[in-house]
Amino acid sequence: MNKTTTILAIESSCDETSAGICRDGKILSNRIATQKVHEQYGGVVPELASRAHIQNIVPVVELALQEAGVTLSDIDAVAFTKAPGLIGSLLVGSQFAKSLALALNKPLLAIHHMQAHVLANLIDDPKPAFPFLCLTVSGGHTQIVLCESTSQMKVIGETIDDAAGEAFDKAAKLLGLPYPGGPLIDKYAKEGDPLKFNFAEPRIQGLDFSFSGVKTSILYFLQNAGKSHMYKPELLATEEEKNKFIQDNLADLCASIQHRIVSILMSKLKKAAIETGIRHICIAGGVSANSGLRTALQEAGKKHGWKTYIPDFQYCTDNAGMIAITAYYKYLAGDFDTLSVETTARAEW
Repeated sequence: MNKTTTILAIESSCDETSAGICRDGKILSNRIATQKVHEQYGGVVPELASRAHIQNIVPVVELALQEAGVTLSDIDAVAFTKAPGLIGSLLVGSQFAKSLALALNKPLLAIHHMQAHVLANLIDDPKPAFPFLCLTVSGGHTQIVLCESTSQMKVIGETIDDAAGEAFDKAAKLLGLPYPGGPLIDKYAKEGDPLKFNFAEPRIQGLDFSFSGVKTSILYFLQNAGKSHMYKPELLATEEEKNKFIQDNLADLCASIQHRIVSILMSKLKKAAIETGIRHICIAGGVSANSGLRTALQEAGKKHGWKTYIPDFQYCTDNAGMIAITAYYKYLAGDFDTLSVETTARAEW
């Protein structure tokens, strides 16, 4: 009887503490503890995130083991996110993983967070065939990745300024929506007209993205209560006028904002597919949970003859399941790490 391979994975790159169990490429559990403390600040506070990880990591790991029906003695390797992310948050996960691997005398697997987002597409069937393209979109990253194997990936396009997820959250904040606002824009967009308002579309050569101009366009449009996308003192509305405009047009504003951000993403993805000739197309990252983007990918797939792949919702946001599947392939390759492996806030692929 062949021995199974069971991996415990930990993800702690930002504000979600997650632990998961993978056995022979199948995710048995994927537990996530979210941090509500940041809502009152309108964004993630690094110090508070680190403290919450310390409180959450033991119970989350215990829950993951319990749900998977395994014990620590069944674990063949321990994996963790090494980069990129908030350094304090990363350190909590890495030190826990290193200590556990040392105590169990098991191999250690350090995983790149963005590579894991891409390989989340290999968790469920059907799986994309190599080579495939992956549009990876989150609050901190926007990239088009050419994947030739589980270990060979190349970023062929990325944002030159802000990430798409950050643009969603900033737009939501301008609309007066609570943090995190991206999912709320998606919610209200379902009730609005995506063509009611037109926001700026950047003219960036190649496969790179830009979202700073879109944010500026949205900012001035709201400050002017819909009169203009330009900054002119004489056009600025009063706070009362601005708030009334937003209240009267919230659904249409959300739909139009989402339409513009998604159209920018899809335009570059189509260009990448044409230039590379690749027809297996995936999305990944937190923004891949956006219904507008998911629908746009599926429609483009039908139009252009692509085979499209979208991870299950639980594997879109930061989660240990994606770390576990990436670690599984790394384990098969015998690519282990030592206890001296370092975590870094930023890391090249």
